[in-house]
Amino acid sequence: MSESLQSDGGKVSFGAKVAFGIGMLANQMFPAALGVFMVVLVQDLGFPPWMWGVLFFLPRIFDAITDPLMGFISDNTKSTWGRRRKYVLIGSIVMGICFIAMWQLYRENSLDYNFTYFLLWSFGFYLGITIFGVPYVAMGYEMSTDFHERTHIMAVAQWIGQWAWVLAPWLWVVMYDPEWFESADVATRELAIYVGIACTLFAMVPALFIKTKSTVNEDYKELTVKSVLGSFGEIFAGIKAAFSIPAFRKICFATFLIYNSFNTVASFSFFIIVWYLFKGDAGAAGLWPTLFGCVGALFTTFMVIPIITRMSKAMGKKKAFMMGQAISLIGYIMLWFFMVPGKPYMFLYALPFFSFGIGSLFTIMMSMTADVIDLDELNTGLRREGQLGAIYWWMVKVGFAFAGGLAGLFMWLVGFDSEASVQTDSAITGLRLIFSGFPMVGTLLAMWIMSRYSVDEKKANEVRAELEKRKIAAAS
Repeated sequence: MSESLQSDGGKVSFGAKVAFGIGMLANQMFPAALGVFMVVLVQDLGFPPWMWGVLFFLPRIFDAITDPLMGFISDNTKSTWGRRRKYVLIGSIVMGICFIAMWQLYRENSLDYNFTYFLLWSFGFYLGITIFGVPYVAMGYEMSTDFHERTHIMAVAQWIGQWAWVLAPWLWVVMYDPEWFESADVATRELAIYVGIACTLFAMVPALFIKTKSTVNEDYKELTVKSVLGSFGEIFAGIKAAFSIPAFRKICFATFLIYNSFNTVASFSFFIIVWYLFKGDAGAAGLWPTLFGCVGALFTTFMVIPIITRMSKAMGKKKAFMMGQAISLIGYIMLWFFMVPGKPYMFLYALPFFSFGIGSLFTIMMSMTADVIDLDELNTGLRREGQLGAIYWWMVKVGFAFAGGLAGLFMWLVGFDSEASVQTDSAITGLRLIFSGFPMVGTLLAMWIMSRYSVDEKKANEVRAELEKRKIAAAS
């Protein structure tokens, strides 16, 4: 039985929030598992850092190009299922199949063959993510018109989605345990099947259980091959119009800086723990790489998201954002001092502070984006959740592509050699400096950008009131 989206007063049923959140679990689990498995390319299959960087960069650039196009298609779809649901269903199947296929890599094949094979299947995987992700995120934006309810929706979704980051690090334990698998590349081939099937089922939930109104009779643009291919001019005009809204511009650039400076160095935690704390012995490192990700995600799930949600209601979204990021800066500093050889447990003390950075980001920013979509409707007369959502995530994905390229570049610059049995002290120190310092720079710049963000609760309610007046006038 489908859950209706919204009741009177902008409130959303708990069942609908959970259904949306289960989709977020898939949306987070795929990149979480990808981040774990990508280490295998360097550590076990011998991919040099430049190949690793290319595999991060090119598919995500492709993904970023297709996102705005998918936003246009989703916003203008006439269907008894509504604008979003059928794409969420189709995309979940495509990304699941492609994720499984791209990890079927074998040592006996040449390095060039494995690189090309993985790259080509990555394009299919990211196309599936676009088909699923853009309409899925738009569903969340249009679930409520209430200022605080939007934060609650995103908080529930992020809470459920965070379990991906709790569970995914345990894949490292299984992958590198010889009692489970003879090697990590063998492990990824099999584990990718389980992850792909489970995430496909999770991703289907919003399409199957969240009821949206029919759009068959809506006055949307016709979706033909000619109109879609000819929509690029309109899409770019829409991007220009969206970025002409200062609040939206600030949200996009701040997210870009925080999320992608974090992702540039995210995989370095594995190399730092193995090579700095345990002198390159992955077996001796045991559970510690897993605990770094798992414990951090648990703090996000049970501490950061509830605290940020309450802070947002008590002091406003902007102040909650600024407070959360300020706390994360303390965590990055602590990680420099609390990574201590022989005492790996010390870094656990930094994780509650460190977790506020990414843990609070999307709970607040996705709620803010829903407010700005109202502002866009006031300015343009169009309801464009798909396109503005796609533009927002376009910024994230372009930055994520550059983050992957930067990660490979940083590893090369500091002299980290994936095939060496011993790493130089300068290489490890360089990784540690970048791991703590680079996200701090991104966070400080983002806080400076958001210091002048102006859409508070009063402004958002004024916009909603004006939109309601327009609807009443149009109806009469």
